[in-house]
Amino acid sequence: MSNLASFIKRALQKQPDSLLQADLNRKEKQMLTPNGRRFVVAALALLAVFGGFASAVSGDAAASTACFETPVEFRLRTTEGGEISSEQLRGDVVVMAFGAAWLPLSRAQVQGVQKVADQYGERNVRVYWVSTDSDSPKSKNYATDGQLREFASRNGLKVAVLRDPGGMLLKQLRIDQLPAIVILDRAGNLSGSPIGGLDRDGKLADIIAPRLDRLLNN
Repeated sequence: MSNLASFIKRALQKQPDSLLQADLNRKEKQMLTPNGRRFVVAALALLAVFGGFASAVSGDAAASTACFETPVEFRLRTTEGGEISSEQLRGDVVVMAFGAAWLPLSRAQVQGVQKVADQYGERNVRVYWVSTDSDSPKSKNYATDGQLREFASRNGLKVAVLRDPGGMLLKQLRIDQLPAIVILDRAGNLSGSPIGGLDRDGKLADIIAPRLDRLLNN
């Protein structure tokens, strides 16, 4: 059963190594043949009967948070030429929204991020948008600080923009998709599982409010 679960997870979660490839490999998406897809569906049904798939997924989620029982350490440059480190943020609740200027979903993401900042700014919640765009001119996902500032201004983002070239911190946190939201408690520990994907209803603040309120009230 464990081998079957592993096969299904690999088949359904097949992704390129880099999070920052705008032109996701179409061949990769089509790796499963029609027969292969029918096999996966049948296997999923079988696993659902025995509860194997549910336990595998919940086990992965638990493992992702269990790996970060110590403070997250980082030092990121800002688009204004400054620097923000994890040590500077100790004592504050922190929201870090990971995205990329080349990613269309990030345009909607930053609007939700700004709403979080507007709602919780007076309660000393530090909110940042973290760009994973490359800082190497040789990369096709390259963006200058000026271009990122322009992106933020154009989309109404007023919070500080940090740079995580190539998504190194993102990978350290074992996040496998963009956009993504990470919340750190006052001690710098990861609070709950990262929130992946886009809130299409524009209610990001409402979604993370219970977690933020709990941290602020402790």
